[in-house]
Amino acid sequence: MKRSVAIIGTRGYPSYYGGFETAIRRLAPYLVERGWDVTVYGRTNSTKDNDPARDQRVKSIVMPGIESKSFSTLSYGFTSTIHAVIHKPDVALVMNTANGYFLPFLAARKVPSLVNVDGIEWDRAKWGKLAKKVFHVGALMTAKFGTRMVYDAEAIATRWRKEFKVDGDFIPYGGDVPGALPIEDWLTHRGYVLAVARFVPENTVPQFMDAAAQLAKSWPVVLVGSSGYGGELDNRAAELASELENFHWLGHISDDAKLHSLWQHAGVYFHGHSVGGTNPALVQAMACGAPVVARDTIYNREVLQSGAVFVPPESSAIAAAIAELMQDRVEQDKLALMAQKRAASEYSWEGVCAAYESALLRLIAQNQESAYV
Repeated sequence: MKRSVAIIGTRGYPSYYGGFETAIRRLAPYLVERGWDVTVYGRTNSTKDNDPARDQRVKSIVMPGIESKSFSTLSYGFTSTIHAVIHKPDVALVMNTANGYFLPFLAARKVPSLVNVDGIEWDRAKWGKLAKKVFHVGALMTAKFGTRMVYDAEAIATRWRKEFKVDGDFIPYGGDVPGALPIEDWLTHRGYVLAVARFVPENTVPQFMDAAAQLAKSWPVVLVGSSGYGGELDNRAAELASELENFHWLGHISDDAKLHSLWQHAGVYFHGHSVGGTNPALVQAMACGAPVVARDTIYNREVLQSGAVFVPPESSAIAAAIAELMQDRVEQDKLALMAQKRAASEYSWEGVCAAYESALLRLIAQNQESAYV
C-alpha cells in the first residue's frame, strides 16, 4: 500500500507565492516519485491547471476560505484540515504555526503531524497586536498538539527549544545551481543592483528604496516584489520607477528562469530580511552566484557565513556598502563563488526533500508502533 501525506498550509500546488510554495513544488513530486500518495491543499486562484510544471500525479485540492490579509491563512487552514481529517492520511505535513489551532483535529484522528514552524511571526512588524497574539497562541498550540517540528534554521530551533521546550528537525530550504542563463537585453553582467522581497517593513524595503534613489544615479536598480495587497510601499516603488530612469520595479515574478537570471548576473543582490529563518530567496540567490549584501542578522549570518557583506538597516549604510561592492569586480566574483559553493554543499533540494521524507517516515513508524502498545 502507498503511504499517504496531506500537505496543509500552502497556497497550493504548483504555486509561486513564497518559500512554502517553492518547497512544495519540489517536495510533492519527489515524494510521488518515491511511491507516496500526495495531496496538497490550496487556495482559490493560486494555481493554474495548465501549468507545465505541474506533476499530474500530485493531487491538488482547492478549499474554500476567506480572501483577506488577516483571515486567509486561518480560514484555509481550517477547511483543509477538516477535509484531511475526514480522509485520514498516514501523516500530515503542516506549514505555519497559524494552523496550530487545528492540530487537535488531526491528533484526535491519530494522524501524526510534521509542522514547519516557519519564522517567529509574532516578531514581524507587519502584524498588529491582535495578529501577533493569534500567531503566538498558534505556536503554543503547535508545541502542544504537533507531533514533530521542522525548523528551517538552527537559530529558529534554539528559540523554540528555549521558549516552547520542544525539539525537532533542522531542514532548510534548497536552491538550484543553474547553468549559464541569458541576461535581459537592457542589463549588463555585474552592472546592476537587485533586491527581491515581499513589501513588508521587516524586509528593509523602505530603507532599500531610500538607498536606491542614490544608487540609481550610478547604476540600474532592479526591484522585484510587492505587498500583494497594494499600499504605501507599492506606491513608493511606482513613484521611484516613474521618477528615476535607472530604477526598475518589476513587481512579482513567477518565472523562475527570469528570476534566476536576474540573480546570476547581478552586481549586488541586497537581502534585507530580518526575521524568519533560512530564507528561500537568499538560498536561491546564492545558488545562482549572486554577490550578496545582507542585513546583519543571526539568520543571514547562519546561511551566508563569510560569503557576504553585512550591513546595519540604515539606508546610508546600505547605499555605501552596495556602492563599494559595485565598484570591485574582484570582490564580486569572490563572494559569488563562495555563496554558490555553500549553496551547493549545504542547501541542495535533493538533501532537503530526502530529509522531509525521512521525518515523515519516522512519524508513520512511531504512530504504527504506538497503535500496538
